[in-house]
Amino acid sequence: MNDTITVGVTGAPASHRAIDWAVRRAEARSQRLELVAVVGGALGTVGEDAVVEDALAATGELLEAQAERIRTAAPSVPVTVRAEAGNPVRVLIEASSRSALLVIGSDYRGPGDGPARGAHGVRIAAGAACPVVVVPDFDTEGRSGVVVGIDGSSVSEHALRFAAAEADRLGEVLVAVSVWTPLTAPRNDLAVYPDLYLENMQASTEEVLSLALAGLASDYPDLVVERRVERGYPSQVLNEIASGARLAVVGTHGRGALARFLLGSISQEVLGRLATVTAVVR
Repeated sequence: MNDTITVGVTGAPASHRAIDWAVRRAEARSQRLELVAVVGGALGTVGEDAVVEDALAATGELLEAQAERIRTAAPSVPVTVRAEAGNPVRVLIEASSRSALLVIGSDYRGPGDGPARGAHGVRIAAGAACPVVVVPDFDTEGRSGVVVGIDGSSVSEHALRFAAAEADRLGEVLVAVSVWTPLTAPRNDLAVYPDLYLENMQASTEEVLSLALAGLASDYPDLVVERRVERGYPSQVLNEIASGARLAVVGTHGRGALARFLLGSISQEVLGRLATVTAVVR
């Protein structure tokens, strides 16, 4: 089984946070790290080769400095580095096929900052072959709990298994969340729904969550699970609940060529306004 955590490294502050998160996980699970940085934007212009060569050398120095910091702080964690020229999305997606986990940083700095900028993180999370952890650019120390979104699909089952393993490892409560949204149609924003309809939506969603959690206790007998069934819009509810959590986990259906550029709307919206460190699992 591959035990490598690959970290996409840039010069941004969030990249430093992503490295630190990956180091802590590698230490706890006896995994190895590979730090990967990509020099992108080459157009084939005359004289560009020398510029790319200088950029690769400087990037290699950045990676070696980070690797030396890791070796000092966490000597038990094997770490290698790789600087490469090319498209960052393509390089990291290819690296994910040889990794147990891919960790990247996000420039999102919390409420009031607007959504995360740039599409690279979304494209990487959509196309990666392994789970992707996205680390926001704010401090999450002191938080507790692992939140996972459940909708009854096979990908949410994979997300649940990932979240349960992390919660069990960390000794945290697993908060399993299922969200239901009343039927929407043009001009019915102010609609009054029959009580029976609302009660049935709540009950059917509770059943979906119960079925998803069935058997989890046999695999993780010491894991404490909190069940949350809420009415609302999934990404908003998930981020509200995850705002005090140590980790959030969502599933994505992304696969194939088109999926390299698109996530499901819910997971994409969650990544756009990260509430905490968030794992995307397919």
